[in-house]
Amino acid sequence: MAVDSPEVKKALLQQGYTDLLIQMGRGAYVPSKVSGDATLQVDYFTFSPSIADHMRTASLVISHAGSGSIFETLRLGKPLIVVVNEDLMDNHQSELAEELAERKHLFCARPQTLGETIRTMDLGTLVPYVPGDAKPVVNLINEFLGFPVD
Repeated sequence: MAVDSPEVKKALLQQGYTDLLIQMGRGAYVPSKVSGDATLQVDYFTFSPSIADHMRTASLVISHAGSGSIFETLRLGKPLIVVVNEDLMDNHQSELAEELAERKHLFCARPQTLGETIRTMDLGTLVPYVPGDAKPVVNLINEFLGFPVD
């Protein structure tokens, strides 16, 4: 399901969001800039020298499961929904996202559950991520790779 699908737009509106800004990849898909009921303003761009500028002004970030994107968003203290790509063969990204979701730092969704995740999320349940102690993450990665865990 696309982030600009009618279901996702409706869920965002129900949660009080009024603007959706999409950073697109190199794919052929082009988001729809026009919302069906014209109350959700949708815009997109293909490249920005600093995505962090957009993230700083966001009230919610919906991202792929790349560790850089996840930790940058958490460092900025922004609520985050990570959409896991189930088509990836070696999906360490989903394990990271699911672990951080279990710890209540973010919400985790699949493309087909994004609308439902937005509709049912309660931002008040999120726990701020405090960087510094990388040991739990290092242990998780070591465990995943089969290395000894200290």
